[in-house]
Parts: sequence; structure tokens; C-alpha cells
Amino acid sequence: QVHLEDSGGGLVQPGGSLRLSCAVSISDGLIVNKGWYRQAPGKQRELVATLASHSRTTYADSVKGRFTISEDSAKNMVYLQMNSLKPEDTAVYYCKARVVRYSGPYSDLDYWGQGTQVTVSS
Repeated sequence: QVHLEDSGGGLVQPGGSLRLSCAVSISDGLIVNKGWYRQAPGKQRELVATLASHSRTTYADSVKGRFTISEDSAKNMVYLQMNSLKPEDTAVYYCKARVVRYSGPYSDLDYWGQGTQVTVSS
């Protein structure tokens, strides 16, 4: 079983900051990749940032230098620090975990949080 709980969204003025949190609970399998995605109204879901083994990170060009993905492994938490927010960052943000299971039938699956709304507006 894998469960992800997103939180931390809200209304913020342009130039402001927010920190999103994702609580990850897992009973079996190995999390090989964690990430944040977002979906704005009328648009497809897009990658924002990912965090893989050895702290390798990737970011969408639109958020580089403004957003930072991090984790607290001891607490099974993943964070997205968002600074210098712009109106175009408005979207529902989702955290995702890619889980691989080697015991029993092999599986490689993505699990998603329920999403948290971020609105950047004056």
C-alpha cells in the first residue's frame, strides 16, 4: 500500500512564497523517484520537479532558480519550496512517487497525492 497526502497550497500574491508538503506512507516496495507536478485549468499535467537517488534533481525550465524540491527521509516527507511566485504558477499541484516492487510479481507504478491548489494573484 502506498498513500500520498499533499498539503500547503493557498492564495499568495505575486512574488510571494509557499512550501508544499507531501506525506508518503508505504508498506512495501521501493520508492525510486519522487516528484511534483501541476495542472492548470484547461492544460495538461506537467512536471515541475523530481528527486531521485543520490539527491539528483530535475526542474522544469519555468521554475528553475525559483523552486526547490527536497525531502526528509526520516519523516517520509517531500517538499516543494516555491519562491518568487508568478500568476502563471497557478495550478493544482500533485506529488508523485514511483514505486518498484521486486518481490512477488514485479511492478513499477506511479502513485499520486490528491492535489493542493496554489493560486497566485493580487
